Amino acid sequence: MPPRRFEPGRCCGALTAFSALVLLADGGDAFAQNAGTSRELPPVQVSGGETRPHKKPAVARRAGKPVRSNGGIVVDPTATQAPNARSVASGVKGPPGMASEITVSGEEINARPFARPGEALEAVPGLIVTQHSGEGKANQYFLRGYNLDHGTDLAITVDGVPVNMRTHAHGQGYADLNWLIPESIAAIDVRKGPYFADEGDFASVGSVHIGLIDRTKGLAQVTAGSFGYRRLLGMDSAKVGDGSLLVAGELGTYNGPWDNPDNVRKLNGLVRYSQGTATEGVSVTGMAYANKWNSTDQVPQRAIATGLLDRFGSEDPSDGGNTNRFALSARVAQSDDVGSWKANAYVVKSQLDLFNNFTYLLSNPVLGDQFHQHDDRLMAGANISRTLDGSFAGLPMQTAIGLQSRYDSIDLALTNNFQRGFVSNVRSDKVGEGSVGLFAENTVRWTDWLRTTIGLRGDYYAADVTSLFNVNNSGRANSALGSPKFRMALGPFNQTEFFLGAGYGMHSNDARGATTTEDPSDPATRLTPSPLLVHTRGAEIGVRSKIVPGLDTSLSIFILDQDSEILFSGDAGDTSATRASRRYGFEWTNHYRPRSWIDIDADVAMTHARFRGTDSEQAEVYASLAGYPEAQFGNAPGNYIPNAPAMVASAGITLGEKTGWFGSLRWRYLASSPLTEDNAFRSAATSIFNGRLGYRIDNGWRLQLDVLNLFNTQANQITYAYGSLLKADTLYNLCTGGVAPAAVCQNGVMDYVLHPVEPLTFRLTVAGAF
Repeated sequence: MPPRRFEPGRCCGALTAFSALVLLADGGDAFAQNAGTSRELPPVQVSGGETRPHKKPAVARRAGKPVRSNGGIVVDPTATQAPNARSVASGVKGPPGMASEITVSGEEINARPFARPGEALEAVPGLIVTQHSGEGKANQYFLRGYNLDHGTDLAITVDGVPVNMRTHAHGQGYADLNWLIPESIAAIDVRKGPYFADEGDFASVGSVHIGLIDRTKGLAQVTAGSFGYRRLLGMDSAKVGDGSLLVAGELGTYNGPWDNPDNVRKLNGLVRYSQGTATEGVSVTGMAYANKWNSTDQVPQRAIATGLLDRFGSEDPSDGGNTNRFALSARVAQSDDVGSWKANAYVVKSQLDLFNNFTYLLSNPVLGDQFHQHDDRLMAGANISRTLDGSFAGLPMQTAIGLQSRYDSIDLALTNNFQRGFVSNVRSDKVGEGSVGLFAENTVRWTDWLRTTIGLRGDYYAADVTSLFNVNNSGRANSALGSPKFRMALGPFNQTEFFLGAGYGMHSNDARGATTTEDPSDPATRLTPSPLLVHTRGAEIGVRSKIVPGLDTSLSIFILDQDSEILFSGDAGDTSATRASRRYGFEWTNHYRPRSWIDIDADVAMTHARFRGTDSEQAEVYASLAGYPEAQFGNAPGNYIPNAPAMVASAGITLGEKTGWFGSLRWRYLASSPLTEDNAFRSAATSIFNGRLGYRIDNGWRLQLDVLNLFNTQANQITYAYGSLLKADTLYNLCTGGVAPAAVCQNGVMDYVLHPVEPLTFRLTVAGAF
C-alpha cells in the first residue's frame, strides 16, 4: 500500500470482533407465498444458518424457477453436497433481514472464471477484488465507495473463523484469502451495513461468511496456463462412522507477466470431519497453508512513460514475502422444542514477512525505501448463541442472545531494509489483545406483512502493548461501546418485500496506535493516541421482488457516516489523522434464470463519497510546497476521498447442464476514481471481460478453458497518486544536493503509481472424478 497519508479513504481501520446482546426473531419465508393466496402466520425463523427441518426453508438469493433434478448450472459434477446446502453445524438460516442480504452457492461461484482465490468474493454485488502486489499478499477490496485496503471494515469468516487480523503488521483488518480452496466453498452469506447485532468488528460496510462443503466425490484436477501458472488439486471424502471425512490438497506455482517473475510456490491442505446437519450436527476442520513469492508492486507512471521501466517492470525486484497459516476449528449446533443453539471455537497460528518499497528513494536516497513487516500471531476464540422461539401478546416472537470472544498474542516488527537485508529498526512490539462481547436481538411479527427487529450489541476490548525500543510507546488500553440496531420488513406484497435498517456499528483501531505517544522515527515528535474503538453510523432502505418469473431483483439505498479519528499506519509505525466522511448511494442487483441451463446476473452500485469539514493541515502542506509544482500538484486541500470509486458494475451469463458443453462470460467494471483530495489525479476506468468454455461427460471427466482479460485490455488493477522519488527525477538531484526545501524532499514527485492488469491469459483444466 502507498504511504498512509495518501489513503485517508480507508476511514476507520477496523480491528476485531466482539459482540453484544441479540434478540432476533424472524417472520417466515417472505418470498415463498404468492399474492392472492390465504396466508397464515409463518413459523418464526432466525438469520444465520439453515432452517430447522420442520420449518420452510428461506429462499436464497439465487433461487429462481425450480430447477429440474437432471439439469442446472454446475461447475463440477463430483460435488455431492446440494448447491444450497448449509455447512454442517452452521446453524439456523432465516429469510433476508435487508434487501442487500444474499446467499450465493459454491456452484455459482465456481462457475465464474477468476484469476485468484480472493476474486471468488466478486460474487458479492458491488464488491471489487484486486491485487497490487504478489500472489501471496492479501487482496485489496472495494465496496460501497470504500477503498477497504486489505480488509478494513469488511468482515470475512471461513467456517466461522475470522479472517481479518487485528493489530496487523501491514494493515488493520488484513484479510488474506490465498489459502482458500474455491472448490471447497459450499455457500457465501453476505450482509451489508451496521444493522445486525451479531456482526461486530470489521463489519461496518459489510460481512462475508464463507461456508465449506462437508463431502464430495473424488476429484483430481490439473490446470496449466500462461506465465507459468500450474495448479494441482485433489479432493475426496469418505464415510467415517456416522459422518464424513473430507480431505483436500492444492499445489500451485505462478510467475506472472512480470519482468521479475513472481515465482509463487503455494501449498495448501484441508481436512474436515462433519456429522449431522446444519441445525443438528458437529464439525471439526483443520487447515495448513504455506506460500513464498516475489512481487512487482505498483510503479510510477513517469518511469514507464520515459522507458525507464517496462509496463510489467519493477522498481525494486527484491520486494516479496512469505507466509504460513495453520488452523483448527470446531462447530456444533442443536435444536430443541424452544429454539436452537450453536457454538464454535478456533485456534489459528499465522506468520507473515512482507518486503515492500512504495516510495523508492524518497526517504533514503542511497539504499532506497524498502521496509520489512513481520507479523507472528496466535489467535484463539469462541462464540456461542441461543435462539428462543416464543410469543409477545399472542404474536410470534424470536429472541437470540450470544457471546463472542477472541484473543490475539502478536509479535510485530517494522524495519528498514535494502534488498531484504536489515538496515535499521523502526519499532518492535509484543501485543496481547482480547475482546468479549454480548449481543441480543428481538424480532416480532406484528402482522403477516410486518416484522421488526431491535438489537443491541456491546463490545469491550483490552490490549497490552510492550514496545521493545521505546518504553514511552508501551502501555495498556481498553474501551467499550454499545451499538443499537433496528430493522423492519414490510411484505410480501405480490412477491415484493420492503426493508428498512438503521444502526450504529463499530471498528477497532490498531492497539499500538492507542498507546503510541512518540513518533518511532523521531521521539521528539509527540503523537496523540488513537481511540481503541470507534463508532460508525448507517441507514438503508431497500426493496426486493420476484414479480417477474425467474427474476430476483433488489434495490438498496444507503448512507454511512464515519467520525474523525486517528489511525495507526503499519507502513510507518506511527499514527495519522483523517477527517469525518459520508458516503451515500445505491445498489441494484439482478439475477435471472429463465431456464435451468441459463443463469444471468447484472449488478450496479453507485456511491457519492466525500470528506466533511476542512483540512487546514493539508493547506499548510500545500503552501510549504510552493515553487515546486511537481511536488505541489495534487496536494491542495479538498473533500474528495482517494480511491473511492463512484461506480462499480458487473454482469455475466453462465450456460450449461450437468453434461455436455458449458460456458461463461463475465464483465467487471470499476469507474474512474479520485486519487487525491483535490481531485487533481484520477484513475482511469477499468473494464475487463473473462470467459470460460468447457465440456463435461457423464463419467465425471471435464475439460475447461478459461480466458482471462479476454480482449487483452491495457488497464490497471489499482492506481494511486502520491509522492515518490527516482534517480531520474530532477528533484532527486535538488534534494541530494541540499537545494530543495525539506518539505519538498519529504513529499517527492507527485505521480500516478499503478499495478497493471495481467494481459490475455489462458488456463486449461482437466478434471476427473473417481
